[in-house]
Amino acid sequence: MSATIAGASWLSDPQLQKLLAVLNADGGEARIAGGAVRNTLLGEPVADVDIATSNLPDETVRRAEAAGFRTAPTGAEHGTITVIAGGKPFEVTTLRADVETDGRRAKVVFGSDWTADAERRDFTINALYASADGSVIDLVGGLTDLDSRTLRFIGDAETRIREDYLRILRFFRFFAWYGKGRPDAEGLKACARLKDGIARLSAERVWSELKRLLGAPDPSRAMLWMRQAGVLTAALPESEKWGIDAIHALVRAENDLGWKADPLLRLESIVPPDAARMKTLGDRLRLANVETDRLVQWAATTKVEPTVTEGELAKRLYRGNVDAIADRLRLDLASARGRAEQDDKALIEAGGYFRLLSFIGTWQKPDVPLRGGDLAALGVEGAALGSLLKALEGEWVDSGFVLDRDALLERAAKMLKV
Repeated sequence: MSATIAGASWLSDPQLQKLLAVLNADGGEARIAGGAVRNTLLGEPVADVDIATSNLPDETVRRAEAAGFRTAPTGAEHGTITVIAGGKPFEVTTLRADVETDGRRAKVVFGSDWTADAERRDFTINALYASADGSVIDLVGGLTDLDSRTLRFIGDAETRIREDYLRILRFFRFFAWYGKGRPDAEGLKACARLKDGIARLSAERVWSELKRLLGAPDPSRAMLWMRQAGVLTAALPESEKWGIDAIHALVRAENDLGWKADPLLRLESIVPPDAARMKTLGDRLRLANVETDRLVQWAATTKVEPTVTEGELAKRLYRGNVDAIADRLRLDLASARGRAEQDDKALIEAGGYFRLLSFIGTWQKPDVPLRGGDLAALGVEGAALGSLLKALEGEWVDSGFVLDRDALLERAAKMLKV
């Protein structure tokens, strides 16, 4: 089976072509490798262009810098040099073969064997190469699998996984992005048998893969197979006994309502709204502080009923976390829409949630019309000033934000006489 990516706009970049020419000169050989080839053949966007070469890392640096490019040894011990060409970074990696693996990392030797380099990669669709003219080189059957959208390990699935247990999560992540139908049976069985190896991985690597999976256009099918294989529980025990059905309705709502795919919101749809457990999850997977805080705030926010008035919601928004309340409403709206086909009550609920979300989209937090200086003028000072200001702010919120400065000062004078 043959293919070409000659028409790809990124391939005609003069700086990229110059770099390839430099690496291909004097007996050297260089090809575009992996995702850029795969995505171009699928008609998907290309974010990064990686290059594989027979040149050793030092020779890559010498050739690139002689041609006027800047270089950085971002992974020189593993054969990777980043070359900056025309302001764009290209990772250039020497052909490799594994000599020792421990399930997390590999010791490699550099070589010039393209087949050996292809066979050490994870999936057939990720082991495609392309020459400078766009001709695709397929050494492991990747084109056939790409045509059928089959995600398949290269060679023996268990062997590939034992080399790096992260490949279990990558199997489902790439299936979510590029697969169709059922996952490859041998790959699925191997993932199920070796799922305990996930515990050997660093938290950062696990969360990175889960977040990318959750960011797929529709991760629901992949997550269903993860659940059945026991992989989801191994990687995300907080989801156990909670169910993942809600993510199906959420993805449909995103598509119908034009919401951007949100990995954190999707995660919230499959875990319990328990603030303590969300804090534990964030600590265990070493999420960014802003991510953990979002999960905790969402879990700590009480449900907003669809019948709540905009006025009452405004009070909750002022006193609470706006983003957390919006997350709650989005999930409840998605759930109600999912049930609405068989339940008229759910259809009415969906209308209520949609109304409240629309209100949040236009709501701006009002400013308290009273300042500490106003109370100081009345002779209030110290802790008493702060307490009184807080009490007056509460009354202002309870009034629906209608009490003005004069009304609050009048109220303050009465409170001071008591």
